[in-house]
Amino acid sequence: MKHLILLLACGAVGWAQSCDPQPGAVNLARSGQASQSSVFNLSPPPDASTAIDGDYETNYYKHPCAHTLYDRPAWWKLDLKRSVKLKSVVIVNRQDCCPERLIGAQVKIGNSADGNNPICGTIKDVSKARITVCCDGKEGRYLSVTISDRAEYLTLCEVEAYEDVVKDEATVCW
Repeated sequence: MKHLILLLACGAVGWAQSCDPQPGAVNLARSGQASQSSVFNLSPPPDASTAIDGDYETNYYKHPCAHTLYDRPAWWKLDLKRSVKLKSVVIVNRQDCCPERLIGAQVKIGNSADGNNPICGTIKDVSKARITVCCDGKEGRYLSVTISDRAEYLTLCEVEAYEDVVKDEATVCW
């Protein structure tokens, strides 16, 4: 029984140390200010703020996602209004069509408002609607998602940003 408890405790620590947001974590994106390279011509306008409105619908026709024109580069940017160390960014991708558009998109965080910031990660797998990118404590005020290697529509149904909270105590599992 002691071994089972130890295994469960160590398993929970391993999960907590992963990149996924922990239950109760605060999504910093909701209080930020979003902008994007352009706005696709639809009504209602699929502007940058629709990616931080708290609606996780992946069918564009049920609830619009942030959607740019066919830009090069196509970008979406979030001003977090303060510098933070990010643990992870979660992107909810469109599923009613064309999820592959996000392949190759770079997620960046830094203090440059022009988006020239360090890369947290590059999206390579769009097989699921919810994509988590680990930022490993990279710090900055501006979070961006950019497709710069080709002309493309950038569509983001929701974006979440989670701070890297460091705990002082170490846990040892053996």
